[in-house]
Amino acid sequence: MSYYLYLFETMKKLLIISQILYFSLFAQGNVYPVETSYGGGIGFGNMYMIMNEVPGSDVMDKMGFDADQLQTKPLVFYGGEGFAQMTGPWRLGGYAGIGASQISNVYDIVLYANRDGVPLYQEPAPGAGLLGDATYVYRGDGSTPLEETTERLSVKGKLNIYLGAVTAEYVFPIYRDLEVMAGALMGLGSYNLSVDQNIGTPTWSNLGRSMYGYMQGDSVMVELDANGGTFDDAADALDVKGVQPVRVTESMTEISSLFFNFQPYIAVKWQFLDRMGLRMSAGFNRGTIGAGRWRLNGHIPINNSPEASIGGFTVRTVIYFGL
Repeated sequence: MSYYLYLFETMKKLLIISQILYFSLFAQGNVYPVETSYGGGIGFGNMYMIMNEVPGSDVMDKMGFDADQLQTKPLVFYGGEGFAQMTGPWRLGGYAGIGASQISNVYDIVLYANRDGVPLYQEPAPGAGLLGDATYVYRGDGSTPLEETTERLSVKGKLNIYLGAVTAEYVFPIYRDLEVMAGALMGLGSYNLSVDQNIGTPTWSNLGRSMYGYMQGDSVMVELDANGGTFDDAADALDVKGVQPVRVTESMTEISSLFFNFQPYIAVKWQFLDRMGLRMSAGFNRGTIGAGRWRLNGHIPINNSPEASIGGFTVRTVIYFGL
């Protein structure tokens, strides 16, 4: 008799568990209806891109940076997307987002004398004497040898990627509240990599000055430095060497380019409330910057610039409002 009671209690528990699972899975409705469902949604979310490479990283390497320190694995994009059911299982939408990262460092300034004629500073060999390179302490702020100089080189690198695209999807309905989509994101992007260098503390009164002299009407007035010779010789030297910047405390180098972006993906859409849901997608991003398409400071073409790609595995998540 106890065996039958045990079997009865077990069957009752299984029935209760199955009912709980059923109502949990189908809490908002039955299997996806046969008729076409129209609707849409809009929301904000993040995209995570594990970049295979950082285009222009060699520029940052020359500044003493490691491109891996830019935190591009992953690079986080902030933005939003929307979608609308067009006809049958086809759905169209749009996406816009921006990904940004930066890195900075401060360097001591060391003066050196190139006595051996070899480019860059070389550690003097034992016994080189006056034939070896030598270093000097830089105190450009007027500090005494017993004081610590306040002038150092501060360098900051910034990476910004802007994306704007349309999305096209084919919907595979699972239940009324759960869908799987296969689609692609296609559009334009803008890639910007900048390196800012400055020495000392900037002051408002020094901003806006020409790096070659001072402005007077339509001319830049450049003062000649005779340096123990004659002003005529100094003018002739500038004709040969070109005008050199005077004491410059800040400079900005920016390389940028537009590119076409393509990102196929697989997505899941879960409508967990009547007017609110979650979309998650995984795909692979591919954008290409053609050779010679880079520009310096936004407008100067760099004709010998190399081809580069903005690619990597991506994951997008968005909380949307709609149907």
